Amino acid sequence: MGTFERAEAFVYRFARPLDLARWQYHFEGGSSGAVLKALACYQNEDGGFGHGLEADCWNPASAPIQTWAAAETLREVGIADPAHPMIRGILRYLAAGTDFDGQVWGNTVPGNNEHPHAPWWSWNAAADGPPNYNPTAYLAGFILRFADPHSELYERGSRAAQEAVDAYMKGGQPIGMHTAHCYIRLLEYCREAGVRDLLDLPALEARLQEQVEGDISRDTGSWETEYVCRPSQYIDSPASIFYPRNRETAEYECDFIVRTQEEDGAWSLAWEWGGYPEEWAVSKHWWRASRALANLLYLKGFSRL
Repeated sequence: MGTFERAEAFVYRFARPLDLARWQYHFEGGSSGAVLKALACYQNEDGGFGHGLEADCWNPASAPIQTWAAAETLREVGIADPAHPMIRGILRYLAAGTDFDGQVWGNTVPGNNEHPHAPWWSWNAAADGPPNYNPTAYLAGFILRFADPHSELYERGSRAAQEAVDAYMKGGQPIGMHTAHCYIRLLEYCREAGVRDLLDLPALEARLQEQVEGDISRDTGSWETEYVCRPSQYIDSPASIFYPRNRETAEYECDFIVRTQEEDGAWSLAWEWGGYPEEWAVSKHWWRASRALANLLYLKGFSRL
């Protein structure tokens, strides 16, 4: 079997229903409705998402990061109607102010500690430091894209977006690749919504170009064993605004993906929980299936399937 067939077999063996529906949507003519049906199982009555949608944290309660993951899935399958029930649910969760401290939506929440999770999702009441804009920059963009411009929620999203971008442009605190991705989505959501005057979008894009170029590891020997930034964190095809300045490394990742596929059809992970061994064994399969889908989508975006 080739790269595609082996990845497909692994996905069908081990993927969660949501990721299987995503696979079928992208590669088998499956419907967005099937993806939404699976995604709905993770949505709570308050409109937010939980239940381990972000597979490294099994907290069933709604949380900002889990809700970010849901919004990414909606974006992936082209759901962009503000009246869609899932989008309205997310807006309702954000409007309620749950897990919002007046400046940011929490990167972690207290309930995480009561359920199996990776150490980076542990909540620490004593944690101090500058605001973490992952996923606040993303959620602010979501609000600007879908909320009523005359609502209190829109005002909250506008303020959060301005504060997030101001902090980023001042450059006082380095941000990681996941937070940078949230800023990229903020930029995209603003452009899609026609938001021009609130933020200096050309300056934000220029700063992100520098961030992406600096984040992508050129030490390709470390890609297989270390948790480093590869082009696929930011780029999905040559149409990406970040492709021209990272062309060679982005093209190389296609060859890397094909070369490093394992015998079972998936790829190794560069992280582990270090605790909850039984639950991690399950989550590991989920992640490997999800990463198989991501890798095949990257190859598809570069016309390498």
